[in-house]
Amino acid sequence: MAVESAGPTRTSFELKSAQLSVVAVVLKSTDGAQLAAELERQRKDDQSFFDDDLVLIDLAAVAQDEQPIDFASLLALLREHRTRPVAVRGGNPAQMQAALECGLVQAPPEVLRRATPAAQEVVHEVEVVREVPVAAAPAMVIDKPVRSGQRIYARGDLVVLAIVSFGAEVIADGSIHVYAPLRGRAMAGARGDVNARIYTTCLEPQLVSIAGMYRTTENELPEDVRGKAAQVRLDGEKLIFEPL
Repeated sequence: MAVESAGPTRTSFELKSAQLSVVAVVLKSTDGAQLAAELERQRKDDQSFFDDDLVLIDLAAVAQDEQPIDFASLLALLREHRTRPVAVRGGNPAQMQAALECGLVQAPPEVLRRATPAAQEVVHEVEVVREVPVAAAPAMVIDKPVRSGQRIYARGDLVVLAIVSFGAEVIADGSIHVYAPLRGRAMAGARGDVNARIYTTCLEPQLVSIAGMYRTTENELPEDVRGKAAQVRLDGEKLIFEPL
């Protein structure tokens, strides 16, 4: 009697690793009113500061603070400012327990911590959560304008042959090359590559960042690079702007 062998089983889902860009909000105070005021001030200064970003709340700087954190209010506040808080790290046991009870997940400790200079208590830095080692990716080439509200992410270098508009965002694990005006936000070395650079034929950005070190339009660019062909590189913990 012949017996038919079973064919391959089809499933309704598939499990894969993923790499996601995450904005880390580093709390340096447990004062909810202060945080709310500073977020509102930042929103007024830069309408595109947050754009439905996934957010990781870093509590390392307040782990010794005895004042409890009202996570329910904190999450509501962050959502009001167009973010999606999903994870927490760095807090003391009581803080972490309170955060988990509000639906956040515990993120792994960061591999590399860089001090980011800022004029305010909320530090906005871009990090990437890596779940598995990933081979180097070829350069991504974009030949159309990157419009306001758009976000482009490249796992290697990113080459843009058209304008990056105000309100747009380009992110790369490697270097970023923009052969047109750069007017949005450009973040190179997203996984911590301190050798990454940003190049453009017209430097007019809202924000530039390399390996988490960033500078916004609040600090005026040097005259010899503003609106001109320039490169941005990292020297220690300082961003260097040089004409091309």
